[in-house]
Amino acid sequence: MEIGVDRLLCEANAVCVGLAPAVFDLDDEEELVIQPGPVPVDQVERVTVAVKGCPKNALFITS
Repeated sequence: MEIGVDRLLCEANAVCVGLAPAVFDLDDEEELVIQPGPVPVDQVERVTVAVKGCPKNALFITS
């Protein structure tokens, strides 16, 4: 499972960061950062909740 973000929709409100901080973060410029590569198995449930909980529907599962 990998995650993508539509940067035009993302407002960096950090809901995903709160739900899955091991995968999502905000950089110094308040831009969303997603850890590269596949989502670790122990984070799949958290990331799935974060994708569904994104208020702007900016996150999506790519594989």
